[in-house]
Amino acid sequence: MTNFYERVKGVLLSTALGDALGAPVEKLNRRQISEQYGYVTELSTKWYKEDLGADVNLGRHRGNGTVTDDTLMTLALCRVYETEQRHLDAYDLANEFVKEIAFRPTFIPEFKREALIIDRLFYPEKHIFLRHVLANCEPREGGYGNMVNCGAAMYIAPIGIVNAGNPLGAYNEAVLFASGHQVSYGLEAAGVLAACVAKAFEPNVTVEAILQTALKHAKDGTKMAIEAALNCVDTLSKDTHSYDEIVAVLHEAIAPYSPMGDDVHRKLEKVGLPSNHYTPSRLFSIEELPLALAFIKLNKGSFYESIYDGINSGRDTDSIGVMAGVILGAMYGESVINEEDVKLLSETNRIDFDDAALRFSNIAKAIIREDIETALNRQQII
Repeated sequence: MTNFYERVKGVLLSTALGDALGAPVEKLNRRQISEQYGYVTELSTKWYKEDLGADVNLGRHRGNGTVTDDTLMTLALCRVYETEQRHLDAYDLANEFVKEIAFRPTFIPEFKREALIIDRLFYPEKHIFLRHVLANCEPREGGYGNMVNCGAAMYIAPIGIVNAGNPLGAYNEAVLFASGHQVSYGLEAAGVLAACVAKAFEPNVTVEAILQTALKHAKDGTKMAIEAALNCVDTLSKDTHSYDEIVAVLHEAIAPYSPMGDDVHRKLEKVGLPSNHYTPSRLFSIEELPLALAFIKLNKGSFYESIYDGINSGRDTDSIGVMAGVILGAMYGESVINEEDVKLLSETNRIDFDDAALRFSNIAKAIIREDIETALNRQQII
């Protein structure tokens, strides 16, 4: 039976794996990935921007197992738990998490040097610094005004670990913590993904139980998008449909809730044009989580197949890979990941996954034990 440490390590490694597999093709659509790469299955995949110069790739490097901000922020959140040794909320995001991303240097694989995580972050994640350090906002209002995206969900898995076996607790803590960063369906996705990770830690858990957990906790457009994607899978089969056909059907299913489609690039021609893209809405959803869940269901929980299908579907490929990976990594543990992939991820990114998983699993177990003791004490009340 897979133990707690092995599952924690499975989550951390799966974060890096999905991230590094998807990073070289991020923001390409399915057709472009097919034309340039076929179907990506290797960490050694060359980034399509690698040779385009610093004015295009901003001096970054990807491929050969290189991770991005998804992994860096996940590990930063683990370190916040190690510092605080308790459950977290938005005040902790405004305090220790800000210190981790904006004041404490770490190795940034895309830069191949030490730097601050914030130097690598996209604008919606830099919003954390703007709101909490510069604007000195009330921490629970930190997400106000941000671009609504998957930025909080992509690093939220540690909250699922600390609440292992308690999906509702994971959902609530994720929403409390990430309210300092995101709003609306960006916040909702973080809660739902954390709940799925918490559920995946249960012994003998099934894929169907995890999917039902997502539906149970999701609300508004997020729930509708997940339902639409999962219902599509009931009509699809790899025996009778090509991969491109499956992706097209899934993209059509989530389009009412995530209307950007393949239009994910910032362009001069778009400036000033009105749209409701990335704005708060009770009817919208990020697309990464519904797609990750759909590919998990399509592949009946097969680890690599689910991640491969996710990162080859296009658009925000690395985050789709991360979200599928952390759920299945929690479910199966570290043994599901190929040893050569673990070696490459460790060396390229200078991450000691053994140490990171051991330190965080010990903190998480201590928090869970305290929760259990509290629950037992509450029994005496009734």
